[in-house]
Order: sequence, then C-alpha cells, then structure tokens
Amino acid sequence: MPWFVWLLAAAALGVAEFFTLTLVFGLLAGAALVAAVVAGAGIGLLGQLVALGVAAAAGLAILRPLALRHTAQSPLTREGSDALIGKRAEVMQEVTATRGLVKVSGEEWSARALDESQVIPVGALVDVMEIEGATAVVYPRELLP
Repeated sequence: MPWFVWLLAAAALGVAEFFTLTLVFGLLAGAALVAAVVAGAGIGLLGQLVALGVAAAAGLAILRPLALRHTAQSPLTREGSDALIGKRAEVMQEVTATRGLVKVSGEEWSARALDESQVIPVGALVDVMEIEGATAVVYPRELLP
C-alpha cells in the first residue's frame, strides 16, 4: 500500500480522536504514521501491517494507561475559591449552622459551621473545610467552651 494512503488514514484517525477524546484513535493514528514510514522505506504490505499492529498494540498497552493515569491526577495548584480550602480564617461575626462572617486571606466571606450544633464566637480561629458557592464552611481550630 502506498505511504500516502497511510497518511490519509492517520489524518482520518486524528480527526476522529479530536471529536472523541478517547486516546484510542490518536494512538491508532500514530500507528498509521509508523506504517507510512515503513511503506516509504519500501517494505511490502505484510511488513506495513506488522508495523501497524506492533505500534498500535504498544500504544494501547503502554501509552494509553500512562496517559489515563496522568489525566486522572488532580492539579498540583488550586485556583480560585478552591485555593481557600485548608486556609486559616478569623471569625468576624458569630458563625452558626446557617450564617456568619470570616476573614480568610484578607477577604471577608460569608460562612457557616461544618458542625451544625456549633456556635463559633467572634475572634476564634477556624479552618476552611470547603467552599459552597460564596460560603466558606468552617471548623474551629481549637475546642470551644
């Protein structure tokens, strides 16, 4: 098979990968490129098919699991309101299960207590456990009286 046919197949598989984002078609496109190189070197159809099969198997068995593992990892840095999770805050207005105000990273945030039975007094230090919309869910750093 001529090398340019393999290039056309690689391009078609690349387009399919663009629309599906499965990492399968992209690896098969790479295998088709390997077959195009083999065809360009003058090796016959059987050699081209063997090269295609070996490259596809290696990509699907080795590269795809590595890529999927890498994409499943959470980012190393947090951005936006997610960056506030785990930060220390100071209570500006008493925090209850339904309302309150804390100062975290120089900004005032509406807040509520993680433990619905707690009332956290003004001046107490708390940790931001999560962010729900524009509300910081907090828990006291020390035991309350």
